[in-house]
Amino acid sequence: MTEIIPRLSDVAARYDAVFCDLWGCLHNGKTAFPDAVAALRAYRAGGGAVVLLTNAPRPKSSVAQQLLAMGVPEDAWDEIVTSGDAAQFALLSGAVGRKVFAIGAEKDEPFYTDFAPDIAAFAEGQPPILRVPLREAEGVVCTGLRDDLTETPEDYRAELLMAKTLGLPMLCANPDIVVDYGDRRLWCAGALARDYEAMGGRALYFGKPHPPIYDLARRRLAALRDTDGAILCIGDGIATDIQGGIAEGLDTLFITGGIDAAAFGPDSTTPDAAKLAQWLAERQLSPTLAMGHLR
Repeated sequence: MTEIIPRLSDVAARYDAVFCDLWGCLHNGKTAFPDAVAALRAYRAGGGAVVLLTNAPRPKSSVAQQLLAMGVPEDAWDEIVTSGDAAQFALLSGAVGRKVFAIGAEKDEPFYTDFAPDIAAFAEGQPPILRVPLREAEGVVCTGLRDDLTETPEDYRAELLMAKTLGLPMLCANPDIVVDYGDRRLWCAGALARDYEAMGGRALYFGKPHPPIYDLARRRLAALRDTDGAILCIGDGIATDIQGGIAEGLDTLFITGGIDAAAFGPDSTTPDAAKLAQWLAERQLSPTLAMGHLR
């Protein structure tokens, strides 16, 4: 049974580290959540390590800048690990070839140019990655829609059909299907990868719930401190944050007031226990813990 708790501090002593999601937990893409920031700062002050684990397709430096711009202080986390970081390793290793057709927004440009030290060290000596037209490509790299404020996955049907006809693999840098940006719901790279697979194409994933991002998170956590202690995965994505954490054998804290808030009653701060139990049973997933909003 999933235990509903009022605040992170109630279980903090059980865990040496948390892998905490961003969108829907720490911010909504525009504004940071003060209670969540306070909870993570208090957890760190008590000796716990905070690794921010996000399916953002950009490198960690870009995410750190975004957090600071939203007023999230640097003492709220120890390390950041992104789907973009994990996907960069795959890109540089030639997982979809060295000539790629890129789908994504201008804001995702750092994915191709900005590498964290551990990734930059790996990149040394690797052949260059070239972005080319679709008919010249060996693979597709999707970081997201080119304009997620106006476009939908249907706008990419022709390109995806052509890529499938050419037999190109797709590297998906963000497995999320949608994300809430303020009060708007936007499509993510995972929606294009989903459609590509439905057409018969092959997509490769490196963010939650898939193992590469957790492997990278553990390596970066180990570089911070020696610990064999318990890790708690926090997130509002049942198919990403929670499914991924469970698959890794880790405890999970489901934030019900995020992307699926409407399913758990009118008060997003306190999920209806019966509604939550039924919803989880339908998905055959059982998070260790649940909470309305991270606090």
